[in-house]
Amino acid sequence: MAAPNFRKWLAIGAGVGIEVGARELRIVVARVRPTGVRVLGATTIEGFRERPATEWGAEYAAFLKKLGASHLVASVLLPRHEVIVRPVNLPGVAAGDLEAAVGFQLESLHPYPEDEAACAWARIPRAAWVLVEIARQAAVERYAELFSEAGIKVASFTVSATAIRSAIRLLATPPAAFVTYHDAGGEVELYGESEARPLFSAVFDPPLERALPLALAELRLDAAQESLPLQQMLPAPRWTPPDFDLSRATLAYAAALAGACPRLATAANLLPAPLRQTSSRAIYVPTLVLGGLLAIVLAALAVSGTLENRRYLERLDAEIAKLEPRAKRLSQMDGQVAAARARTQLLDDFQRRSKADLDALDELTKLLAPPSWLNCLELNRAGVILSGEAEQAASLLKILDASPMFRNSEFTTGITRVGGAEVFRIRTQREGGPQ
Repeated sequence: MAAPNFRKWLAIGAGVGIEVGARELRIVVARVRPTGVRVLGATTIEGFRERPATEWGAEYAAFLKKLGASHLVASVLLPRHEVIVRPVNLPGVAAGDLEAAVGFQLESLHPYPEDEAACAWARIPRAAWVLVEIARQAAVERYAELFSEAGIKVASFTVSATAIRSAIRLLATPPAAFVTYHDAGGEVELYGESEARPLFSAVFDPPLERALPLALAELRLDAAQESLPLQQMLPAPRWTPPDFDLSRATLAYAAALAGACPRLATAANLLPAPLRQTSSRAIYVPTLVLGGLLAIVLAALAVSGTLENRRYLERLDAEIAKLEPRAKRLSQMDGQVAAARARTQLLDDFQRRSKADLDALDELTKLLAPPSWLNCLELNRAGVILSGEAEQAASLLKILDASPMFRNSEFTTGITRVGGAEVFRIRTQREGGPQ
């Protein structure tokens, strides 16, 4: 049974997700509440790389104004092939030392010259892993300048893996191990999590059937592990516009969900801090007022419930005080019965042990027939040690192991001949004894 997800009651907000494609921008505006998600609108801006930024920026502004969402800032997903995603294991590193630890390993995580790499990282909760995003500094600056020219307010530059991880946890708790995929048109993006690796993200050439085993191997998952389309792992929207196609705008939808509740999202952001913008907080005033009223009502109910619980506990303590002497007597009687049973069991075990020892002596008497004889016999619960003489001592091991009472017979010393007999010392284990 899945644990309740209390975080979803903090999932309140609205966000804009922008997926940067090869020639287009896919945009989704979503409103998040603990009860579900409403997609307010979605659009695609074609040819943004060739058109003047002011032109398609005006198109974007008109789209948000139509939805009454001009105050929202955007969470932008940079193209997956332009960002390197690396989960780094840093066990035992304190929170205050994480930045230095990540910086120490950064050079080994990317192929760029040191001064040409932009890096962002975020610690994965309840794990010793850190999610690191790396892109060319020139690419980050180019996109920042492009969106600035278009007049688009941007809160973050991130990558699909980070948005997916945040979105699937917004209103539900995902499975401990899973793999999901997204057909990005000409390439397949796979995302997964497991106990061995808290995050895996990669882009493969189709078909999916060839890429999936590679992802399962990286995650140390069974080859029979079921994989689901990404749109089925994300929170299903309660309402969408009639023309909204989630399969085409999956990543933009995930970015919108992560941007709507940034405090609940994985906070890896490649956009330089001075360029980040935030949404106007005035829109949250009605929500905060209603939340305050709800908190007052809940507090009153909690106080009332506490008083009633206190009265109930007082009555319960009184009844316990009445029954406590009787319970102590019953506990003492239980102890006496248990002690009597233990003594009886001890006597029974001793009786069975004596009979077993006599049976073992009787069996040895039969097996070691004259002219063989013993000058020493040590018998315990685990085995028997025999010392004596016989005409042919070597055959005694086979004779003893053939008996149902003995096993694993062996000579503890070499056989020596004295006169016409062979002197031996044998150790054998008793069947049913300790191993």
